[in-house]
Amino acid sequence: MVDKSFLSWPFFEERHRAHAQRLEAWCAANLPVDHGDVDAACRELVARLGRDGWLKPTAVDPADPAPLDVRTLCITRETLARHDGLADFAFAMQGLGTGAISLYGTPDQQRWLERTRAGTAIAAFALSEPRSGSDVAHMEMTAERDGDHYVLEGEKTWISNGGIADFYVVFARTGEAPGAKGISAFLVPADTKGLAVAERLQVMAPHPLARLRFDRARLPASAMIGRPGEGFRIAMSVLDVFRATVGAAALGFARRALQESLGRAAGRKLFGAPMAELQMVQGHLAQMALDVDAAALLVYRAAWTKDMGAARVTREAAMAKLFATDRAQDVIDRAVQLHGGDGVRRGHIVESLYREIRALRIYEGASDVQKVVIARQLLSNA
Repeated sequence: MVDKSFLSWPFFEERHRAHAQRLEAWCAANLPVDHGDVDAACRELVARLGRDGWLKPTAVDPADPAPLDVRTLCITRETLARHDGLADFAFAMQGLGTGAISLYGTPDQQRWLERTRAGTAIAAFALSEPRSGSDVAHMEMTAERDGDHYVLEGEKTWISNGGIADFYVVFARTGEAPGAKGISAFLVPADTKGLAVAERLQVMAPHPLARLRFDRARLPASAMIGRPGEGFRIAMSVLDVFRATVGAAALGFARRALQESLGRAAGRKLFGAPMAELQMVQGHLAQMALDVDAAALLVYRAAWTKDMGAARVTREAAMAKLFATDRAQDVIDRAVQLHGGDGVRRGHIVESLYREIRALRIYEGASDVQKVVIARQLLSNA
């Protein structure tokens, strides 16, 4: 049994504990799904999650807008990740892809949220470019004003849900000022003329990813999210909300690795005695449990701080993502070691966790970038 004592921490309310209990039962009955066809699996997961109401926390309800509950987002990602990494991905991208619309969208743009919350439309967040990943302020893609329209030109890459999304939130340079102050955000339907999937990208833990090309893709001016030049601030606000949830997904992977390792240690014999009696094994398990609990404290501190009304949680979210993803990598590596040959056998849960965790230390701000973010926050406060 996985340790759920953290749910008694003062970060949570009874509704969060009830949500976790209901979702645990749903996951046990529905996950994992067959990953043979990744695109089909993601479409199925979005549809199932939406049908059963689990996508509602990913976006505001246009009929009754309330702030996104980051603790619910984190609990959901942690639980889904523990059962099926692709289910976590499907849930997370619905939130990240709609974040800008939830926070800054017009009523007309927010009509998409009814469909994403119901699982009948798939969202995507298009920020990274071939020559500017973490360095968002230096993106090269342009959106040129042409009367009542904008014309988008350029490329985006490493776009999650690329190729299966129904719409993309795209960031492009509109030129109001140099650097970060000259970027705007746009809602771009997938069937927009001039938008094409230039390449499908294959990675070690299969997910739907693509490089997108915009060849004079023409959009009405009403497609802009927020005001001209606000795109960088919008993107950072979205990441401020969802960055802590990346740490929560890593936490889910780490909890599963610890759970599998405890079962391995209890059920296997070495040198005529249970593996769990070896002090080196006990040392590994103790360190794994320590890393899991410490990561959980940082993740849920960031989520609680945001839910309590903090305008920004840049430092807290960066610390949560950095620590949880790095520590999860170490926890899973120890799990592989404790499983021996089985730990690297394709199809084993520990082997899949080893492949799943690595990308989390890169996307939504690589680990080294998080250190820069934290240091700049400390120095600015000093």
